Amino acid sequence: MKVEIYDALMRRQASRRDVLRGTASAAALLGLSGAMGGMPGMAFAADDLRAQILQIPGVGKGSPTDADWQKVGELCLGPTKANVKQGEFADVELTFMGLNNQNLHNFLFRGFLKPWEAYTGAKINWIDLAQADYNARLQQSIATGTVDFDILEMGAPFEGDTAGRGLLDEMPDWVAKQIEADDLVSYLKPPVGTWDGKTYRVTIDGDCHTFAYRKDYFGEGSISGMAEPPKTWQEVNAASKALIGKTDPLTSQPAYGYLDPLKGWGGFGFYFIENRATAYAKYPGDPAWLFDPENMKPLVNNPAWVQAIQDVLDLIAAKAYPADQINADPGTTAFSQFLAGTGAMLMWWGDVGSSARTSDTSVVGDVVGFGINRGSNRVYNRKTGQWEDKYNEAPNMAYLGWGIYVTKQVSGDEKKRKAAWSAAAHLGGKDLSLWTSAYPSGFQPYRQSNFNYDEWEKAGYDRAYIEDYLGSNADSYNHPNAAIEPRIPGIFQYYSVAEDELAKGFAGQYKSAQETADAIAAAWEKITDQIGRDSQLKLYRASLGI
Repeated sequence: MKVEIYDALMRRQASRRDVLRGTASAAALLGLSGAMGGMPGMAFAADDLRAQILQIPGVGKGSPTDADWQKVGELCLGPTKANVKQGEFADVELTFMGLNNQNLHNFLFRGFLKPWEAYTGAKINWIDLAQADYNARLQQSIATGTVDFDILEMGAPFEGDTAGRGLLDEMPDWVAKQIEADDLVSYLKPPVGTWDGKTYRVTIDGDCHTFAYRKDYFGEGSISGMAEPPKTWQEVNAASKALIGKTDPLTSQPAYGYLDPLKGWGGFGFYFIENRATAYAKYPGDPAWLFDPENMKPLVNNPAWVQAIQDVLDLIAAKAYPADQINADPGTTAFSQFLAGTGAMLMWWGDVGSSARTSDTSVVGDVVGFGINRGSNRVYNRKTGQWEDKYNEAPNMAYLGWGIYVTKQVSGDEKKRKAAWSAAAHLGGKDLSLWTSAYPSGFQPYRQSNFNYDEWEKAGYDRAYIEDYLGSNADSYNHPNAAIEPRIPGIFQYYSVAEDELAKGFAGQYKSAQETADAIAAAWEKITDQIGRDSQLKLYRASLGI
């Protein structure tokens, strides 16, 4: 997109709720054909089924249980039964590797797949990994050639490490039809999920970071002193400092502002410094914000990234965070802090929106609002080496969503191969996706059909809340300056070492934000040289569409 077009869009940008209530429906925002997403009164072929599963257990009726997951899995077996005979996979055993993060992910998959196992006759063995252990376990399997799993829960950034090394099985055509792959939101369609023109992924998640905030912290007479929630990262820091020493209006505990996770999370924590950095570093019309597309030199130590790190150091110095925040990883900031009533603002994956209203542990469901990633009142132009004083925003498409992949372990056994892909297709089904979007699952809306507001309202969500929550996802997916990460080999090696250096910087082991950023850049240079600069540059440029 040309810079002048982007600037014009920003000047004319209407509020999300006005757009959604006006003639530009959610369908238009999502670029849908056939006017499907978010349109009131939309008729679906599976209306009765979708309404039924959304009542399990029902919004406001407590957290779903294993029994609920099994009910949903059973009700969504129709597409499987159309492609698989009862008992067809008898004597087949499959090994599934995925997350046990926050008692979601694999825990839900077990419930969803129990009726699938009963119908097909297959048995699944589970490898459960904590989020912080995931990257190391996967990379070890890749490096040593000891892949010991048939089905893998994985994000698109790892496709360079897996599909690029010939470790994955190509998706059969019947799977794409069963999961109705055309229903995915546009940014999750190919090339995401593909490598060298072949498709490997059943998408089960959308994964963009959105801004969640406490509405009771802002407004006339509020404790923040701000009439509106912060629009920029500059305002986020100002609000965080203004709240020091004040009392939370909901819990009567100490009030805090923005919740930065200061502890690493197996590489996944790097996305959270990215949230701050993209507004400064992702210049409109320039797709490159992590590496220079001419030579693979890191951009992570340029003035934009240094500013993002400095923002965090400023709040550490001001003592604006909860005690022991140095040991808070992203799981802590979302589930132990924000949803439990600590802090006013958070960037996280969109499933915080469903958890706020449907998790037993959430106390903020009635006071939480949503928006896209905060912007900045200035942006760094890496080509000119100058800051420009103009508003900029760049939603972070963090991780490109989780998917289910099948490995080459099954490629020589057609029965086992079909079983693995059938399990993956069941988890990636269209109707099941509606339930995982609406309830705590670890996933967020990722299909066009997930944006039908009437369905959510009938499930028990109020309309204004859904317009806010789903709108923040839609606006992020379709933003003209969205920051999309590259699918290159070793991306989580870069992220993991960056976390290590950031932890040192936040603990005061480096003298400045610049020194911290320089340490990250130096480590990234070593990784690039180890993998191969020429090959990395070629793949990086391809991922940017250059």
